Amino acid sequence: MTISRQPVILMFGLLLLFLLLISGISPYDRATWLMEIAPILVAYPVLAMTYRRFPLTSLLYGLIFIHATILIAGGAYTYARVPLGFWLQDMLMLTRNPYDKIGHFAQGFVPALIAREVFIRGNYVSGRKMVGFLSVCAVMAISAWYELIEWGAAIALGQGAEEFLGTQGDPWDTQSDMLFAFIGALVAIAALSRFHDHQIAQLERTRSNQAAQPDQ
Repeated sequence: MTISRQPVILMFGLLLLFLLLISGISPYDRATWLMEIAPILVAYPVLAMTYRRFPLTSLLYGLIFIHATILIAGGAYTYARVPLGFWLQDMLMLTRNPYDKIGHFAQGFVPALIAREVFIRGNYVSGRKMVGFLSVCAVMAISAWYELIEWGAAIALGQGAEEFLGTQGDPWDTQSDMLFAFIGALVAIAALSRFHDHQIAQLERTRSNQAAQPDQ
């Protein structure tokens, strides 16, 4: 891991905390905000604790930051009320706010590359095609579990879960959510695999050089 990127990662980490705090000052619905940002509350300390032992590529840290901001906006406004979604709804002449689909696309796009990096760097899977396939499979498993969590929330909270689910009256919302996660995973693997390989190789070279240097 190069020293030069550490301040940048730290800066974006602090920026993410700032955005998280700002979003929690007066969210549209407090319970929805808590449920939507829950993945950040889990992932943030995990990334911080594994930063030295298993640092990720710069590509992944950047994408995770973007994904987190998508979740924060969805939590602050609720997915059916995010202003960006209303702008897209008007521009594309849609019948509903599509911001939740952006969230589910990211839910496929970013985890696909996280799974890919873990598979490659851990030597758990051989063959780039198999790595890509299993990365997409991992995304679909995550997406399915997320939909089950939403179902559980709907049962537990009853009418109060409407803001969290963000279905906006769409009876096929669950299926379309999983479809967008699938599309996101496919796009990530198809578009970024070569660049991702380059970043992984660069990171491993840097870590090997650091390990070979004697302590000062």
